[in-house]
Amino acid sequence: VQLVESGGGLVQAGGSLRLSCAASGSIFSINAMGWYRQAPGKERELVAAISSGGSTYYADSVKGRFTISRDDTKNTLYLQMNSLKPYDTAMYYCAATSASVSFDRGDYGLPYHYWGQGTQVTVSS
Repeated sequence: VQLVESGGGLVQAGGSLRLSCAASGSIFSINAMGWYRQAPGKERELVAAISSGGSTYYADSVKGRFTISRDDTKNTLYLQMNSLKPYDTAMYYCAATSASVSFDRGDYGLPYHYWGQGTQVTVSS
């Protein structure tokens, strides 16, 4: 599975960005996909995830502001980010897993083992 992100950039606080992740290869094996982010000096954190059945997960820090979605006809994952804040500044990574998942039970298939190269999001104050 190959993952390629796009859509990052520089935006002012309160603005919006939409990240995209194009998937290719053995995508039939994917059970869940997600977006991680890592800020300098901080651990990588799972921001949002979506199962093949459409169940979703959001970190508390982005609930109500970010929306994860997928277009299976285009093999593309999206992350719509609204009301961006300076602390959202980070490298954002698309990731996927072939492991079994159960979002209802809080099992999001971690750790993910397919990764994109990342796209930088910078939010200025």
